[in-house]
Amino acid sequence: MKPSVDDRVAARVRPEGSPVMYQSWGDLLFMHWQVPEELLRKHIPARLDVDTFEGRAFVGVTPFTLWGVRPVFVPPVPFLSEFHEINVRTYVHLGGDPGVWFFSLDANSVAAVTGARAFYRLPYFNARIERERAGETTLYSASRTDPEGAPAEFEARWDVGAGQPEAEPGTLDFFLTERYCLYAADGDKLYRARIHHKPWPLHGARLRSYRSTMVDAAGLGHPAGEPLVHHGGPVDVEVWPLEEV
Repeated sequence: MKPSVDDRVAARVRPEGSPVMYQSWGDLLFMHWQVPEELLRKHIPARLDVDTFEGRAFVGVTPFTLWGVRPVFVPPVPFLSEFHEINVRTYVHLGGDPGVWFFSLDANSVAAVTGARAFYRLPYFNARIERERAGETTLYSASRTDPEGAPAEFEARWDVGAGQPEAEPGTLDFFLTERYCLYAADGDKLYRARIHHKPWPLHGARLRSYRSTMVDAAGLGHPAGEPLVHHGGPVDVEVWPLEEV
């Protein structure tokens, strides 16, 4: 059953129970390309359906920065609680519950990579990542150093534009940016974790330049054409534990 607009709005309601982790995310660039649904299908567990907007499927690359990353009731730890990350993702649903499927997540934090692999069954990889911000321009570069993953590199320079209205339910912007759970797999087992934050503060973005092999490294080929881009954040995030579904 494909999620309705009401299902997508309901996903933003704060989950019951207690989160296990706090994080803040910012300086995030959403880059999306439309791709054939069948291209994604063979890389996603059979129980998950590819989520589409008006029949269109998308793959995304999202570089960003995290800070204040810590378990609940533990203060941030210098040099451990802040790092950069870039992920390759698409959108899926299970029984009408929309979420994100990650093909890869690269971070310049050994602790984050080790913890996410162990506790969230996510395909995290160690990487060398640098970010520079000068005024409204961000330069972000990443190079995977982890021998467990295929070689992958990314570099982009973008300008942050004017603030945009909050994404309206039923729009493409909402579909691409307002996601409040992730799915992961370990063998034949499928898992889901909830997150909660205020709706993304979105800004326009002008991509000055980019080069990337991140999507290629995921086995999806090189996406054609220029990406649809948004700049997002900051948001304060609560993360719930992984649960089998």
